[in-house]
Amino acid sequence: MRPISHLPIPTMPQEMPTMPQEEKKFFAELGARVAELRKGLGLTQQQLADALDTTQQQVASYEVARLRIPASMLPRLARVLGVTLEMLIGDEQRPATKRGPAPKLQQQLERLSALPKTKQRAVMEVLEAMLAQAGR
Repeated sequence: MRPISHLPIPTMPQEMPTMPQEEKKFFAELGARVAELRKGLGLTQQQLADALDTTQQQVASYEVARLRIPASMLPRLARVLGVTLEMLIGDEQRPATKRGPAPKLQQQLERLSALPKTKQRAVMEVLEAMLAQAGR
């Protein structure tokens, strides 16, 4: 039996070339959801990377499932994208009673709060100008 100290150490722990097919499918679907949500918010890969303290290349690799998204990043990613963790990973259970989605305004406010401060200010200025014009 070889001592553990002689085992190769992977340089990128989330990259697993011999991933089972079921996991490949999960990470491909997760990456596609991330890309769709990111685009829906009008964010670039670089903007998402900045919000996650990572690189644009890693975000691109997550979106095409070249790399696994670390489990520790999932809650923050969900917050930045303005969705629940369950929705992000595709495991959202539908309630037995029909409650309906959160109000659209609430969803938009959650997405706004995930944006960088400069983007938040720009959106607020546009909203204030539109509300002022509508109040005339």
